Amino acid sequence: MKIIFAGTPVFAATALNALITADHEIVSVLTQPDRPAGRGMKMAASAVKQIADTHGLTVLQPPTLKDPSWHALISEVNADAMVVAAYGLILPESVLSIPRYGCFNIHASLLPRWRGAAPIQRAIQSGDKETGITIMQMNAGLDTGDMLLKKSIPILPDDTAQTLHDKLCTVGADSIVNALSLLQQKKLIPIRQDESQACYAAKIQKSEANINWQQPALEIERKIRAFNPAPGTYTTFQENQIKIWQAKAVPGQSDQPGKIMAIEKNGIIVSCGSGLLRLETVQKPGGKKLTAADFSAGLKIFAGNHFGPA
Repeated sequence: MKIIFAGTPVFAATALNALITADHEIVSVLTQPDRPAGRGMKMAASAVKQIADTHGLTVLQPPTLKDPSWHALISEVNADAMVVAAYGLILPESVLSIPRYGCFNIHASLLPRWRGAAPIQRAIQSGDKETGITIMQMNAGLDTGDMLLKKSIPILPDDTAQTLHDKLCTVGADSIVNALSLLQQKKLIPIRQDESQACYAAKIQKSEANINWQQPALEIERKIRAFNPAPGTYTTFQENQIKIWQAKAVPGQSDQPGKIMAIEKNGIIVSCGSGLLRLETVQKPGGKKLTAADFSAGLKIFAGNHFGPA
């Protein structure tokens, strides 16, 4: 099939690679403009552009798709379908109707659950037992189109946003290849979403990353996993901002929220609103990630001290 591909990060690049391997004709690639990245803040191409350049594909980088001049460039390639994955720009209705079969989105949740910008993080944070990929026929709404194919995977107790993202990269790539094959066989059956089951995965705000020790230990643990690697959760100790990268809710009677109950070989035990949390991997600004035991020795953290407001 003649495919226009629209995407930007690694999640999308994995799908583009799979479509190329499956011998689809990628007639054009849309991706976000190059942006400063890294410590030197040098201009860098997106993961999708890097794949496209490797294969000699035509790349378009519109800052917006509201300009009709870009619509003409999309129309002239006469594509059968557009595949969209984490593109980052809104597609107007005038663009959605250009390809012969419309536009297909690779969405990282089991729709209608977790529409929106942060489905992977919100699924972990909410304690969902599973998530997956939905291949969706795009319409003018926010992830409201008909579902064409779904593939679920379990969320494991130690999954972070990064590990779950990496798994869903592969599932998403396989799913879009499968969906296009079914489309060619005229076996792709659209299913309307149940609006009563819909929920929204709001974009992660940095302000959410500050740990509230009044919350239950299990909720804090899930947030730490959901916000790893970005933006990363943090707390304070004696005016030091400390990142918490790995932690585990453990049995025990809680005391004052934020109170350090014990320093153990496997971590720092902290009291929460209910239950206890064992901090396992932590980091102070400018420092390396350390086991909590090594970290506590360096900062002279003792049982009875407090993280965050006392």
